[in-house]
Amino acid sequence: MGTHTKSTKRARGREVVTWLIVVTVLLIVTIVGNYCYRDYHCLCLRALAVVIIALAGWWAIVTAKGKSFIQFAREARNEVRKLIWPTYQETFHATLIVIAVTTVISLILWGLDGLLVRVVSFIHSLRLSDV
Repeated sequence: MGTHTKSTKRARGREVVTWLIVVTVLLIVTIVGNYCYRDYHCLCLRALAVVIIALAGWWAIVTAKGKSFIQFAREARNEVRKLIWPTYQETFHATLIVIAVTTVISLILWGLDGLLVRVVSFIHSLRLSDV
């Protein structure tokens, strides 16, 4: 039982170190790249950045957390496939309702704005006539 705990702690420690290395490398590459190469628009540098990001992603996926993330993404994709999506007609009607409500609210706000402008102008004109 003691050896299993030690090996589990060791594996967990390796995984933490792996994630720290991935994050640190990405941060350093990003900061140095933005500082040194901000004036260059070379296609080679952009390709190198894509390769570095791909390698960091691959390195992150090989960890246990990365594998669990991939499993989660697969399960989420399967759940999305099970959804019942609205028909074209339902989507069209919902869009028309949103447009109508937006128009009505816009007209109400426009009317309130005009009313408030008139009230403030009236109060302002009263104040100027007293001076």
